[in-house]
Amino acid sequence: MQPHHTIHRDRGHLGWDRSIQPVLRVAPGSTVEVDCQDASGGQLGPDATAAHLAGLASDAINPLTGPVFVEGAEPGDTLAVHIDGLEGEGWGWTAIIPGFGLLAAEFPEPFVNVSTYDAGGVAFADGIRLPLRAFTGTIGVAPAAAGRHDVVPPRHVGGNLDLRDVVAGATLYLPVEVPGALLSIGDTHAAQGDGEVCGTAVETAMRVTVTVDVRRDLHVRRPQLDVALGGGQANVHHVTTGVGPDLYAAARQVVMDQIDYLARTYGLDPQLAYCLCSVAGHLRISEVVDAPNWVVACYLPTDVFVD
Repeated sequence: MQPHHTIHRDRGHLGWDRSIQPVLRVAPGSTVEVDCQDASGGQLGPDATAAHLAGLASDAINPLTGPVFVEGAEPGDTLAVHIDGLEGEGWGWTAIIPGFGLLAAEFPEPFVNVSTYDAGGVAFADGIRLPLRAFTGTIGVAPAAAGRHDVVPPRHVGGNLDLRDVVAGATLYLPVEVPGALLSIGDTHAAQGDGEVCGTAVETAMRVTVTVDVRRDLHVRRPQLDVALGGGQANVHHVTTGVGPDLYAAARQVVMDQIDYLARTYGLDPQLAYCLCSVAGHLRISEVVDAPNWVVACYLPTDVFVD
């Protein structure tokens, strides 16, 4: 059995940079428990109000825990990150931050809502209860480009994807661009809708357990995901993502990547794969607030393959 490792939340960084020294080195197949701060970096507590937003230090937003060096991972490989589980602290916050979000001009005043949650769901407000769907909002590897890269925009190597189905049981595939991949995780959520339109989810600190592996037989240009939307092994979907400043271009990316996946995995010719994407695939806007890049996803149910 591969060793189980733990990284505490004080072993982290802000921003993506290939020169950051790893806090842990592991072999492929290892399991790592990653203790993640909430998106405020601990600046907001369960008593948070709109007044607390004025004092937020923007340079402490979206802290990451890591990076983890995965031995043997080299540029051109794919890092497979299986989400084993997430355990939260039982409370989280959702905020309207002035100048941020899809409707920033229409909602200029700060606002905070504090939720509590347990296995039964999220108590969002009086009379409003949401399903608990814990996931990692930010998960990615270091880009090849030198220098520090802002943590807020999502990237082709992952990062702040806000892809709401990176849940327990899912496997995320990330393109490796630097030796060891340098995996980092943060920005954990108890619930979020597609788009994260006000700019925040139910932001909460969580401990995330992942198992990492290196895939040399699989090459992805952008993050991809396998997830059972029905729980267990039911209703499995393969998800491709497009990341960039143009939603139309990102939509084209996800369909092209889905066609490539269908050709590689099921032997479909491109024309039939394109048609299958049209009749069975589902385009979703996963994130539209983390300027300058947005995230589009294409969900394709694999149970359409009956033979």
